[in-house]
Amino acid sequence: MTTMPTNTLPGQGGTRDESVTADHPPAVGRPRRARRGTARVRQARAAWILAAPFLALFLAFMLLPVVWSLLMSLTDTQSADLRTPLNVNFVGFANYVRIFEDPQFITALRNTAVFVLVGLPLTLAAGLTAAVALDRGIRRFRAIFRVGFYLPVITSIVAVAVVWKTLLEPRAGLVNTVLAWFGIDGPAWLADTRFALPVMILMAVWRNLGTVMIIMLAGLQSVPHSLMEAAELDGAGPWQRFWRVTFPLLRPALLLTAVTTGIGYLQFFDEPFVMTQGGPLDSTLSATMYAYQQFGNGNYDVAAAAGYVVFVLIVALTVLQFRVLRDKD
Repeated sequence: MTTMPTNTLPGQGGTRDESVTADHPPAVGRPRRARRGTARVRQARAAWILAAPFLALFLAFMLLPVVWSLLMSLTDTQSADLRTPLNVNFVGFANYVRIFEDPQFITALRNTAVFVLVGLPLTLAAGLTAAVALDRGIRRFRAIFRVGFYLPVITSIVAVAVVWKTLLEPRAGLVNTVLAWFGIDGPAWLADTRFALPVMILMAVWRNLGTVMIIMLAGLQSVPHSLMEAAELDGAGPWQRFWRVTFPLLRPALLLTAVTTGIGYLQFFDEPFVMTQGGPLDSTLSATMYAYQQFGNGNYDVAAAAGYVVFVLIVALTVLQFRVLRDKD
């Protein structure tokens, strides 16, 4: 076994040991790129291992049911044995044609459209009004008002619906009792086709304005005071400052609340299910409740088709809101 001498680097005060054995040639270091590649592989492997439990649950309880329901909407499940999923009769879009020929589904779509087109603007307007009041008008007990406005949001929808149903009871309800003091004979609010859906819209606005208020209030407090002072120095009045300066800066908050609230309103189900069961005369029947009823009747293919119609409506409304409310810059 031979040993190479030790060389001294010129211009340096130390020595570098270059002695290696003949049996073991000098080790050549791996390129930096190769080391980085190995580190990335290890990081990716660790990330997949950590994400594996979530991915398993997501595939089993989210993705697989979504794909299965889509296939179900394209098949005839009434004449098939669901225990043998490969032995099904594909009918294409026949189930979608079937539901659009059903007057009850058309009524459910119309009720859903009214609920969204009336309830969404009212909720946004009420939430923005409450946020402006808390930001500029209400000085004392501001925290109490915030809690009061937001409390219905965290309250169970079933509890809220039961309380409203009790208040609107035609004989002993508080609303008709107060109207009777002024000589007004209150109607049976939830049993009258003229009032049942407007009452649910009003309840939804009251329950959801707290969420809009919190997000809008955060947006209002992020508006730079220098812009407001500059607009005031230029002679802009309170309304001009709000419309020209504040409101454009609230577009992100407005877009967020509009999208989330619109998605929730297109899927409204709890209110009619607890209070009216879709009546009277289907005046409060929603598209999601129609799908629920069809599923309960064993029409799984029709229920799946109705669910995907609601999904398409959600996507369309979301795209429209992004086009209208997104920041132009």
